Amino acid sequence: MKKHIQLACTLVCALAMFLVSTQSSAQIKMPAASPAATVKQAVGLGEVTVEYSRPSMKGRKIMGDIVPFNGKLWRTGANASTKITFSEDVMLEGNKVPAGQYALYTIPGEKEWTVIIHKNLKHWGDGGEEYKQEEDLVRFKVNAKDLDDKVETFTIGFNDLTNNGATLQIMWDKTLIPVKITTDVDAKVMAQIQEKVINGTDVKPAMYAAAANYYSETNKDLKQALAWMKKANEKDPLFYNMHYQAKMQLKLKDYKGAKASAEKSLELSKQAKNADYVAMNEKLLAEIKNK
Repeated sequence: MKKHIQLACTLVCALAMFLVSTQSSAQIKMPAASPAATVKQAVGLGEVTVEYSRPSMKGRKIMGDIVPFNGKLWRTGANASTKITFSEDVMLEGNKVPAGQYALYTIPGEKEWTVIIHKNLKHWGDGGEEYKQEEDLVRFKVNAKDLDDKVETFTIGFNDLTNNGATLQIMWDKTLIPVKITTDVDAKVMAQIQEKVINGTDVKPAMYAAAANYYSETNKDLKQALAWMKKANEKDPLFYNMHYQAKMQLKLKDYKGAKASAEKSLELSKQAKNADYVAMNEKLLAEIKNK
């Protein structure tokens, strides 16, 4: 009896394995019609991440057809709703958006699109009847722009990067939808400088240099920037910091000091075998000479 039971179990197991094997071999792996993509960009002091699916034109009419111009909500991509994540609070076209993850929808139009930041992440596609406008965080309008060349595959990316923002670009066919992102970088950086440099009790050379460069690049107190950079170079003279010191001195019309700093930077650049800074210092010295 035991032998019969064992035989029956063996046959059942074999049949199960056969069925699994048959099902597995029946599946054919195919390329996705609208491949998934993730794009991540540092913006200000934080990051913006977009997760979306990318349909292609494939000879179809896009604007006014695949992308509707009838006031209908569009998922802004394919498959599940497009997700956008902000690691820090931002402003989108002047509208405050707290840090977090959202769904990105649009209502396309011939000349103007409505961009929607939506709090419900669970919708498939445009959400259909389950979509509730009261779950929108914010809606705002953006003018559509014409592109010279066609974008075959739907693309979301970033351009026009600055210290405190960027432009999110939604592109397909010959249409571009630019969404301006801004962040309050200056207040955050100035607070750090106040705490760690101005009020700091153990200020490292790198901190002095960072504060100096920020003051110089954002057109704040250039004399203060130079004082901090000199402190950095007194303790730890580095070829790139000496170069920036020379540029600050040149801006302040201290030509003799600028020449000395550039020469020191050139010497250190050669020791470090950094050809880029060697060339930059040679160019800077020529500029100082002309002054």
